[in-house]
Amino acid sequence: MGIAFFYHLTEATSEQTLAMLIPKAIEAGWRIEVRGTDPARMAQLDVDLWRGADDSFLPHGLAGGPHDALQPVLLTSGQAAANDPTCVMSVDGADIAAGEVATAARACILFDGGDDAATAHARTQWKTLTDAGCAAQYWAQDNGRWTKKAEK
Repeated sequence: MGIAFFYHLTEATSEQTLAMLIPKAIEAGWRIEVRGTDPARMAQLDVDLWRGADDSFLPHGLAGGPHDALQPVLLTSGQAAANDPTCVMSVDGADIAAGEVATAARACILFDGGDDAATAHARTQWKTLTDAGCAAQYWAQDNGRWTKKAEK
């Protein structure tokens, strides 16, 4: 059974946080889906991830290509991920269901702490997932470091 990690972004962007999380997930041997809600936003995220730091390489693809099933990291916006992910990372309020958390190695929910609607949505998702029996951890940024603030 997996666990949902909630990342409350207050000092870094979702792009910066994904650039930190994705390599760790790849190192763990996981196939990853980065799930958003808007195809145009995911296309921009695709470009941003390719423009990462010079010393980094995040192998990924945007859903809809001929090699989706082979992608170690697949950016989606609503369609089922063809790469059979073991880790799902949600951005921009994309929902992750309790059944997905239960079967995944990890679910990561990134939300903008400066956006009241995003924070409210994350709280609702926390309640929905934990009420369904999913394990969850809440992580917040604290002077450039991630600190676990709650666990259920």
